[in-house]
Amino acid sequence: MPTSADEVPLAQEALRLGDREMDLAFAAAVSEAEVPAVLSADAKQIQAKLQNVEKSLDGDKARVAQLNTASAQATGANKDSLDDQLEQAKVQVELDQDEVDNAKQELARAGGDAQGRIEQLMKEHDAASRIADTTTVNTATPPDLSGLVHHYQQWSELHDKELQLRQAQQDSESAAAGFTTKRDALESNIKTKKGVPGTLEGGPTPPVGASLTSSTRDAAADLVNATKRRSAAVKALTNYDERVEDQRHLAETYRKWIEVVTARQRTVIHGALSGAAVIVAVLLIGVFFDSWLKCLLTKVRLDPRQADTLHTVISTGLQIIALGLILLVIFGPPSQLGTILGLAGAGLTVALKDFIVSFLGWFVLMGRNGMRLGDWVEINGVTGEVVELGMFHTVLLETGNWTDSGHPTGRRVTFTNSFAIEGHYFNFSTSGQWLWDELTLVLASSQNPYPIVEAIQKTVLEATAESAGQAEKEWQHAARSRNMRALSATPAINVKPVSGGVEIAVRYITRANERYQLRSRLYQAAMNLISKKDSQEAVSISEKQDRKPV
Repeated sequence: MPTSADEVPLAQEALRLGDREMDLAFAAAVSEAEVPAVLSADAKQIQAKLQNVEKSLDGDKARVAQLNTASAQATGANKDSLDDQLEQAKVQVELDQDEVDNAKQELARAGGDAQGRIEQLMKEHDAASRIADTTTVNTATPPDLSGLVHHYQQWSELHDKELQLRQAQQDSESAAAGFTTKRDALESNIKTKKGVPGTLEGGPTPPVGASLTSSTRDAAADLVNATKRRSAAVKALTNYDERVEDQRHLAETYRKWIEVVTARQRTVIHGALSGAAVIVAVLLIGVFFDSWLKCLLTKVRLDPRQADTLHTVISTGLQIIALGLILLVIFGPPSQLGTILGLAGAGLTVALKDFIVSFLGWFVLMGRNGMRLGDWVEINGVTGEVVELGMFHTVLLETGNWTDSGHPTGRRVTFTNSFAIEGHYFNFSTSGQWLWDELTLVLASSQNPYPIVEAIQKTVLEATAESAGQAEKEWQHAARSRNMRALSATPAINVKPVSGGVEIAVRYITRANERYQLRSRLYQAAMNLISKKDSQEAVSISEKQDRKPV
């Protein structure tokens, strides 16, 4: 397991004690295997069988060697006979070898093959030693990550480590208790056998200088084996003492290690509680500002709709900020800030494409060929006067069709400024906001239209002289072509007969925002002229009638 700097000494000590315990266990096993075991009757029979089979194997091998030598010197039929005997002898050697292997396995299972047990122990110890030599303490500085999610992950890892360490401590304490029990039993056994006078393992001591018969030799061999077993028992007693002490030290090392891990757990829990306190504080501050904002808006003299809108906007902004802070506390600051900002920027660019295009469209509308407040424009089939020109939206006051009266309908139409880039719009107020208007009159057939036409033309020329001159200058300056330079803003009159009289149509130039006022004045002047002509004609008719003789 990766450990911190505080855990390194404890982990190294646990590794050292574990390696020492392995060596002590190997030494105890080898010492136990070297002690001549007291064979049972079955084991003695197997041992005798093994000795006989080994003697047969040696004899068959010697016979194979002799036959090889004889076959190499023989010729003719004698050589063929010797080769047949050699093949039979080799088959017999293989059979003897199988019997020897089977007898060794039986003897090992019966506890009589000490050398085989020692070899097996050495192989296991060498393999375990190689693993222990390559085992290192993985030191890793724990990252200082913030965020409740990271705190929980750290606590979970430390909790798992603590459980493993407690299990290891419990195993060490159990091993120490088991070795203590075995040591006490062995010590009691040694004291019991030592208390019998003149015996080692309870057998009689042979007299010095006595002749060695077969029974005496067996007794001497048993005495030697008993002495070896007693020496091994004393060594095992010392080994148990060392192993008990090592297991106790190992358990103490694990206890200290657990304390270090527990201290780190407390630090992580403290950080998590601090994060939870920050979340609660953010929520409380958000609630406080929302209540304070409501009280403030009730004191400020605003339209109720504006107050609700302002409260909604500010409350939403506070909620977004609070949510961002809470997410920051929960997940912590991003580790790869550059990559995250790049991905977030790309995502926002796709998601906010319309807003970005609208913002760029605002610069287009603010340019020389754009529009201004008060302009009469047509956007996507909607005609109106520009009353608001923001960075993202353009607001029109709808005025209806140009051929109609053109009075505002009272409806506000809002467009995103993206139409300035992705679409098109008509501005009828460019170049001084000039437009052509028309005045239409119908005279009765009994009236002479020419004097009235001349009077109306004179009146229109006087009323639109200044406007016509300015319009011609602006058009010539805006359109730098010969065709546009020939354009004239002089009023034009058209007279045509209609049913019941004569229609007089006067077309003249005027400013867009002065169209209705000028048309009203011209209509009033025309009515005055018509009324004046009618009065003059009535007076002349009256004078003619007065001159007639009675």
